[in-house]
Amino acid sequence: MDINAAAVMTDADAFLTTLYRRHGSALLRLAARLLGGDWHRAQDIVQEVAIRAWLRPMDIGPMDASARHRLFTVVGDLVGDLVGDAHQDQVEPRMEAAGEADMAVLAAPDPVDQTLTARVVWDALADLAPPQREVLLHLHCLDRSVSQAARALGVPPGTVKSRTYHATRALRTALRARGITDC
Repeated sequence: MDINAAAVMTDADAFLTTLYRRHGSALLRLAARLLGGDWHRAQDIVQEVAIRAWLRPMDIGPMDASARHRLFTVVGDLVGDLVGDAHQDQVEPRMEAAGEADMAVLAAPDPVDQTLTARVVWDALADLAPPQREVLLHLHCLDRSVSQAARALGVPPGTVKSRTYHATRALRTALRARGITDC
């Protein structure tokens, strides 16, 4: 393997590793849900999305939260193609070269994704001890400072900081137990 080929492989590995680490589990869950629980086909869809994203990285942009919405669009398009093909008695999904519409940029966040994410977070919050849940709600939902939360809760600011630390760790564990791996 020459130096240029090695550089391309390293870049591809880094890009795909980042994509899968940040978005892979969410893409797989969406594809599986759209395919009625067919995890094998869902994995094929996610692989195709990753390939298309790697071939057209400028359409995805940085691997931040906004990229997930564009990746979800591609998952939906590919599943739609697969379902459309199944209705025409075709066995294999249509996996053609990436077109302009495959990586369409959404102007607004996907409300379905936001609703599902909010539901998972609220469910995970229910796993926390009441004092931990309370401190997170004061700091993040009510947008209070540590001092304001301490006054409202009737505890010292150090207790608020300690509870926040432990609550964040517990929430991260609860989210990972629900399949959210990029937190």
